[in-house]
Amino acid sequence: MYNPPYTRIWDNGAACGRQYLVKCISAVIPRTCILGQTIQVRIVDRAQTSVSRSTRAGTTMVLSDTAFGSIASQIASINIEFQ
Repeated sequence: MYNPPYTRIWDNGAACGRQYLVKCISAVIPRTCILGQTIQVRIVDRAQTSVSRSTRAGTTMVLSDTAFGSIASQIASINIEFQ
């Protein structure tokens, strides 16, 4: 059975309230990531059912515009590292 990334991070609801440090590590468009910038995010909903749904399959997290703009300078697909 295939579990999309957002399903694994959601952990059947156990992830709600968890906080992660997130940074952009690469992007489709060169120089999109803001180097050295890390943000702290709190998981509040499952990406599959949230109001702000992902526009791409395989998305791990859906970030607010403010959060996204803190780690990436353009609207583009990015790869993130989180812990």
